[in-house]
Formats: sequence, structure tokens, C-alpha cells
Amino acid sequence: MKMCWLLIFFLILVFEIFPQLGLAGSPVKYLPGFEGPLPFELETGYIGVGEADEVQLFYYFIKSQSNPKIDPLIYWFTGGPGCSPLNAILFELGPVELDVRAYNGSLPTLFLNPYAYTKVANMIFVDLPVGSGYSYATTQKANHSDDLQSADHAYEFLRKWLVEHQEYLNNPFYVAGDSYSGITVPIVTQVISNGIDMGIKPWINLKSNSNNMAEALATEFGGKWCNLQGYTNLSIELDCQDAQCKDK
Repeated sequence: MKMCWLLIFFLILVFEIFPQLGLAGSPVKYLPGFEGPLPFELETGYIGVGEADEVQLFYYFIKSQSNPKIDPLIYWFTGGPGCSPLNAILFELGPVELDVRAYNGSLPTLFLNPYAYTKVANMIFVDLPVGSGYSYATTQKANHSDDLQSADHAYEFLRKWLVEHQEYLNNPFYVAGDSYSGITVPIVTQVISNGIDMGIKPWINLKSNSNNMAEALATEFGGKWCNLQGYTNLSIELDCQDAQCKDK
């Protein structure tokens, strides 16, 4: 609960202090709670989708701190549905984290995350479905969407974003997420795949769901993923041995 209220407070604080966040493709050099300029490239803005751009989707784009020209481009969706991706950025895999322990009701403190995905990948975070985070609709009808409509919005957003950021068209592209996005991600991926088959432009370098992305990230983080898998396998083996011993 404390993390939830802290996140809501930070959402309001950021938009009040930095109104330029709402401008399309705006670079963000500073964040409240972080001392000095950000040591990574952050871009935010809105992209309109729908027949008349009646759905305005807010996004955060964080450029890879390694080799953005060739590093994977990850399209991230946070669960809920309806949770802001700031939850993922500030508490899970983004380049900065909120120091929850040090929070005493004053300005939250941010510190660098040494295990951020953005160390080896470019990442797009979108407030989706409409109504999440800073995303909004200009009509009452557009303010409601189901998983299929959200997937269409996500695909249209992606195409428009890539038109404005054509330097990432050839990067390996992955769709990822957490929690409820276990439903969202496969639908969005299928919609993108269908678009590729239909020849819809721009072409997207979509990669299949495999361990390639995890392996690339694990290499950067010193094999921690491999160690985790090793511990998991060991626990499974021990459970099997325990079951066999009980039979003797």
C-alpha cells in the first residue's frame, strides 16, 4: 500500500513539475528526487490513435545505455489492466528506482538501478489501456476498451512511433510485460504479426518469443539468469531425489 500511494504521489508530482512531459517526443533531462541530470536518455510524449486520434496514449522511451543502434527494442506493458508503467520503471526494471525505505512524506528519492533492462535494451513503456497513467480519451465512447481494442491501439501506436523514430526499424523487436499482461502481450504480438503478414508499413523486426532476449540481458548482468536457472534445476532435482528416497 505504501508503494502504491508513493507511486500515485510521484505521478502527480512529475507532471506538475515537468509539464513538457506532455509534448510529443520531449527529452527529459531531470526528474524530481534525482540529483543532477539523468545519466540516460528519457523521452516522453503523446501519440494519438483511433479513427480521429480520439485516444491519446502517453509513453516513456528510454534509450539503451549500451548500443542503442543494435540493441533490442522492447515494447513493455504493465499489468492491471490499468496500472501505469511507472510501476515497472521505478520498482522493477527501469534505470532508476524509488527509495521506499527513505520515504518520510517529503520529496521521494530516486537512485540508479544497476540491474536495469535499459542497460542493454531500448524500451518503450505505454500507458495502456486508455485511462491508465496519463493516457486519456477525447470522447466518452473512446474512454472504454477491451483487450482486443487495446491491442489494436498498441499496434497503431507502435507504427506511428516507429515512423517518428525510424532509426529503430531494424532493431530486434520484442513485446514483453508482467502480471495481467500475460494476456495482453500475446494478443499484441499476434496483431503485430498479422500486420507483418499483410505487408502493413512500417515493417517491424518482430522476434519470436524465446530466451534470446533473456540470454542477452543475462550476459550483461554476469550470468545471474543462468545462476537462477541453475538453482531452480537443483531444487527440482532434490525434490525428485527426495521422492525416490521415500519409496525405498
